[in-house]
Amino acid sequence: MIEPGKLNTLEPGQKRRKLALTFGALERDIDGIAEKGNEYNFKNLPRAEYTKRLVHFVVEDPAIAPEAKKELEALLAQDPFDEKRTCNIARNTLLEIIGTFPAEWDLIIAPHAPAADENGVVRQRDFFSGVCVYAEDIRSPFNLGSIFRSAEAMGAEKVYISPRCTDPDHPKALRSGMGCIETMGYERKSLDELEELSKSEDLPIFVLETGGTPLNEFKFPKRGICIIGSEELGVSPQALSKATYGRVTIPMKGLKASLNVGVAYGILMQKWVESLSEE
Repeated sequence: MIEPGKLNTLEPGQKRRKLALTFGALERDIDGIAEKGNEYNFKNLPRAEYTKRLVHFVVEDPAIAPEAKKELEALLAQDPFDEKRTCNIARNTLLEIIGTFPAEWDLIIAPHAPAADENGVVRQRDFFSGVCVYAEDIRSPFNLGSIFRSAEAMGAEKVYISPRCTDPDHPKALRSGMGCIETMGYERKSLDELEELSKSEDLPIFVLETGGTPLNEFKFPKRGICIIGSEELGVSPQALSKATYGRVTIPMKGLKASLNVGVAYGILMQKWVESLSEE
């Protein structure tokens, strides 16, 4: 978070970028999912008042469209003040001026604020015991963060990653993970170690890959580990050999028949959770 007075020292382009980032951080703080180190911490200034001061910088920007200016002025005058919506409109207005667009991982369907400790880490979360995912050689930090976010949202218990998987602590992974990487944590395991875990904890292994049982026909286990493969190569032959429970496939009709790995995992988790809820 930046002190409002310091914004006056920045050149226009830098000021817009800093404001856009700050509004994004404020939205996450409002939802109770602020990234560690980016929590609102101006003790002598209420957050809503801080937000209003920053919005005034956007309203006064000479590049702002008249319609956007009118909308922000109306939001500033609204009582009660809709803090989150104002932040969102201000941020998107700035992104339009800058010439960029909001990222798809900023979507929050049902924000909630579970109890958290002083570091913003959730003390307790609800999950399906034994529902786990193993990310094999995921290269994109954005994709890895998305996988963590879907895992947390849908109630997976644990996330395991391969030795060659990108670092979950990469800033871009943390950004797209929206606090879920810190909340869930993770363990790096080789495929042999994963197999040992599977046997000792009675967690059958299956893979999400082409050429398997269609998603609607697959009988999901009550507990298990789903392996999802890299963006370019999919699940490795070595991982396939560990998947004694089987292979599940998402049927597709499109010409490309291709899904982002994070999206594919989200679809699979929804079906897995549905099967558990029906029991």
